[in-house]
Amino acid sequence: MEENLAQYSRAWAPPGGWTAPQGARGGRSLSSVLNELPSAATLRYRGPGVLPWGALEDKEQDGGKSPQSFPEVTPMQPQDPHPSRELPWPMEARRAHRRSQSKDPAAHTSGSWAAHWARLLSRSKEKMKEGVQTLQPWAWTLKKIGGQFGGGTECYFSLLRFLLLLNAVASVFEVCMKLLPAWLDGAPPGPPGPAASSCGSYNPHAQGLVTFPTQIFNLLSGEGYLEWSPLFYGFYPPRPTLALTYLCSVFASGFVCLLLILRRSVSGLRQTLLAESGALTSYSHRVFSAWDFGLCGEEHVRLRQRHVRYELQVELEEAAVRRQAAGRTLGQWAWVWLVRMLLNLLVLALLGAAFYGIYWATGATVELKERSLVQQTPLLKLVVDYLPSIFISGVNFVLPPVFKLIAPLEGYTQSRQIILILLRTVTLRFTSLLFLLISLWNQITCGGNVEAEECQPCGYNYKELPCWETKLGQEMYKLLLFDLLTGLAVMLFIQFPRKVLCGLCPGALGRLAGTQEFQVPDEVLGLLYAQTVVWVGSFFCPLLPLLNTAKFLMLFSLKKLTLFSTCSPASRTFRTSTANLFFPLVLLLGLAISAVTVFYSIFLIPPSKLCGPFQGKSSIWEHIPESIENLPQTAQNFLFFLGSQAFAVPLLLLSSILMACTVALANSYGRLISEFKRQIETEARNKVFLAQRAVALSSANGAL
Repeated sequence: MEENLAQYSRAWAPPGGWTAPQGARGGRSLSSVLNELPSAATLRYRGPGVLPWGALEDKEQDGGKSPQSFPEVTPMQPQDPHPSRELPWPMEARRAHRRSQSKDPAAHTSGSWAAHWARLLSRSKEKMKEGVQTLQPWAWTLKKIGGQFGGGTECYFSLLRFLLLLNAVASVFEVCMKLLPAWLDGAPPGPPGPAASSCGSYNPHAQGLVTFPTQIFNLLSGEGYLEWSPLFYGFYPPRPTLALTYLCSVFASGFVCLLLILRRSVSGLRQTLLAESGALTSYSHRVFSAWDFGLCGEEHVRLRQRHVRYELQVELEEAAVRRQAAGRTLGQWAWVWLVRMLLNLLVLALLGAAFYGIYWATGATVELKERSLVQQTPLLKLVVDYLPSIFISGVNFVLPPVFKLIAPLEGYTQSRQIILILLRTVTLRFTSLLFLLISLWNQITCGGNVEAEECQPCGYNYKELPCWETKLGQEMYKLLLFDLLTGLAVMLFIQFPRKVLCGLCPGALGRLAGTQEFQVPDEVLGLLYAQTVVWVGSFFCPLLPLLNTAKFLMLFSLKKLTLFSTCSPASRTFRTSTANLFFPLVLLLGLAISAVTVFYSIFLIPPSKLCGPFQGKSSIWEHIPESIENLPQTAQNFLFFLGSQAFAVPLLLLSSILMACTVALANSYGRLISEFKRQIETEARNKVFLAQRAVALSSANGAL
C-alpha cells in the first residue's frame, strides 16, 4: 500500500514536489496528515501568525509543541514587499505589516517611484470615489429601504434618484439654452395679430373677463394664460440665435442623458453577468462572504442581516422552481407550453383592445370639442381635454394587475415572472404613448395627405391647430400632471384607508383588505413612462423637465412615507442585478422612442407659421444649414468634411476593426477564464482524492 501511495504522490505532485504523508509512517492524527497535503500551502494566504490546521490538537498530543514545530507550513512573514491593503491577510496581520513597513526605511525604497505614485493615485481615486458616494442624496435612506424591503425596492428608489439627476441636468440645459436667450435680446413679443399671414390667425388669450374656475381649468389643461408663456414652444420668438440654441439644447441634453444611461447600463450588465454565471449567487458566497465586518451599530447590522436574508430567499425560490421544472415529463411540458401560448394570445388581445381605445379617444376629442354644450361648460371641456390622458391612465391602471394574475400560471421562476410582467407593461405604456402621438400626427398632417384642403396652404392643419407644437406640448403636460394627480389620489384614497381598515378590523374584513406590498414592477414602469413623456414633450414644452424634477422630489418623499407606513416586504423578490440591467435598458428604449418622435417633428413636419422660433421655415432642421453658411469658410469646410464619405468610410472601417479586436479579446478572455475554472475544479478533485487516500492509509496503519 505504501508503494501505491508513492505512485499517486508522484502522479499528482506539483512542480515544487511534496513528500508522502508522514501519517503513513508514524500513525499521526488526521489534522497532521491534512497539513502535509498540497492544500496546506494555502496557509500562506491566511497571513502571519495563523496556526496550521490541527495545530492546537497536535500541541496537546505531542506534549505542548509550539506552532513553529511545523517547518513545512511556514507562514508568510510581515516583510512582504506588497502594500498592506493588497495582501490577502486578516486585518490584524495587515496592521502589523503596515507598522513594520513604517518602521523599516528600506520598505519605502524597495519599489520604484512609479509604482509608489501609482499606488498614491489609486488611493486618491478611491478616496474621491468614497467622498462622492457620501455626497449622494438619500444614501442612508436607500440602505434602510434595502435592508427592510429587499434589493428590488431599493432599486426603485435608486432609479428614482437617477431620474432626478437626469431631469436636473436637462433642466439646466433648458434654462441656459432656451429661457435665458429668449430674454437676453429683449422681452419676447406677444401673440400675432388677427391677420398675421395666409395661415390664419392665432390668439390664445381669452377675450373679456375670465372667471376663477376657468383659471383653474386653464392651469390644469395648459391653455389660456399658460398657452402663451415660457412653458410652451409658441412663446419663444423667431430670433436666429435663439433658434440655434433651442435646437442644439435638444441634442445636447439627449446626448448627456444617453451617456449617463449607458454608464449605468454597463455597470448593471457587469453585475448581471456575474450573477448569471453563478459566481455571486451561490449559497457559499451568501453565507461565508456576504457579511460586512466593518459595520458599526446595531441598526446597520440588522439592515445587513435582512439584506442577506432577502438574497437567500431569492436563491431558494429560484432553486425550488428549477427542481420542479427538471422533474416534468414530456406530456407535462406540452401542457405547460399550450397554457403559455393561450395566455400570450389573451395578452395580445387585451393590448390590441387598449391601443384601439386610445386611438379612438384621441380622435373623438376633436369632435366633442366642437359641440356647443362642451364649449359652454368649462368642467365638461376639461374632461374632454383630458379624455386621452384618462383613457391611457385607466388602461395602465387596469391591465398590469391582469398581467400579474396571468404570470404565475405560466410556470416560470419568480424573477422570470417579474420580467414578463415588466415587458408586457412596458409594451402597454410605451405603445399607448405611440398611438397617442400617431393620432395627433394624423390630425396635424391631415392623415399624411399634404394636398388636403386643410393642409394645402401651410403644410399642416392650420385651422384646427394653428400652433401644433404647443398642442403637442399641452398633451404631454396633461399626461404628466394627470399621472401626478392619479398617484396622489391612489395614496390618499386607496392605500392609506386600506392600511387603516386592515389595522382596525383584524377579522374577516381586515383579511379582505389584506396587507399591502410595494409593487416594484408597476412603480418602476410608472417612472420610466413619466420620463419618456418628459423626453417627448421637452422640445414642445421646454420647462417640462423642470416640472418633472419637482414632481420626482415630491414623489420620493411620498413613496417613502407610503412604504414605511402602509406597506410590508414583498412576497415576490427578484435579483438586484437583474433590476440594475433591465431598468436602464427600458430607459434606453424610452429615450429611443422619444428621439424618433422628436426627429420626425424636426425633419418631416413643417413648423407653425404663427408661433415659435422657426417661423417661415420649410422644416425645423432648415435653420442648421443656414447657420453653417454664416460661419467662416474654414469652419464650413470642416463641418462639410465631417458629413462627407471621405470621413464616414474611414471612421466606419476603424470602428469595425476596433470592434473586431474587442470581440476577439473578449473571446480569448472568456476561454482563459473557462480554462482557469476547469483547472480549479481539477485541483479540487485532486486534493479530495489525495485526502481520501491519505486518511485510508493512515487508518490502515493505525489498525496494524
